Amino acid sequence: MKTLQTARCAVLVRLLEYKQWADGLTCKALLDLPNGELLKPRATTFGNILKTLSHVYAVEDIFKHHLLGVRHNYKIRNIDGVVSIGSLCHSIDEMNQWYLNYAYALEEAGFDDVVRFNFLDGSEGAMTRENVLLHIVNHATYHRGFIGDMLRQIPYQWPSNDFTVFLSHR
Repeated sequence: MKTLQTARCAVLVRLLEYKQWADGLTCKALLDLPNGELLKPRATTFGNILKTLSHVYAVEDIFKHHLLGVRHNYKIRNIDGVVSIGSLCHSIDEMNQWYLNYAYALEEAGFDDVVRFNFLDGSEGAMTRENVLLHIVNHATYHRGFIGDMLRQIPYQWPSNDFTVFLSHR
């Protein structure tokens, strides 16, 4: 069973490393855009590129608080107000490093620990630590897809951030 636990850790770490790499490509592309493009209203869930990226960060911060067992101050699934793309990308990089460090330090048996929390609407939630980490990776990938679509509308071409490309650059 120890081998399985070790393999689970290795897969989670690889996925978090992928997320860090793909988020870095995203931030590099967004830092090159004029601010007007980041804030331009678009037909998307969060209204523009910057708010979509800040939503991803907010959700990661919320789940970081859940993993640590401490309260957060979020009332919505986004950052209040407008932040600069530079400061947001810096915060995302720090958050990615936090999640990687967390996964490295998590005792193997801890992946199955259940984390109980309340969603923003007050309903109760529970996930294993492993599933929280998987959610963080999947959630960011999902929203990077929206950002990629918005970038193509500009039009702006950015490098592929697929998992297969990440693996070939390792």
